[in-house]
Amino acid sequence: MIPLRMSLSERGRQGHPIQPQQLRAHSDAGSQYISLAYTDKLALDGIAPSIGSVGDAYDNALMESINGLYKAECIRTTVFHDGPFKTIADVEYATAGWVDWFNNRRLHSSLGWVSPAEFEQPHYAALNRDPRPA
Repeated sequence: MIPLRMSLSERGRQGHPIQPQQLRAHSDAGSQYISLAYTDKLALDGIAPSIGSVGDAYDNALMESINGLYKAECIRTTVFHDGPFKTIADVEYATAGWVDWFNNRRLHSSLGWVSPAEFEQPHYAALNRDPRPA
């Protein structure tokens, strides 16, 4: 749950807090999904699960695509770490580096070859415009 807390905190720190029902959490229906602490935290933060019951994955294809990118770009390379992973902390550190790069510097073709952070800037600028006198 630490990565979830870090992500929510970072969005809030940037002045873009997550609103209830704005996010969907992906899970492969493993042990973390059935964890009461995890499902309670999602509910508390207004985050919907991507899997409701057996056989109804709402956004599974999108998340599996992201998981594939993560494995190819972070886990199976040494771009975000030196040599083989030796500890869980090594994986966590590499993951943090990959997520930062993915959101702030990686160019996405579906966003017109800009990063997600760049793509969001006009949206938030439009929301935060100061009223101008007529």
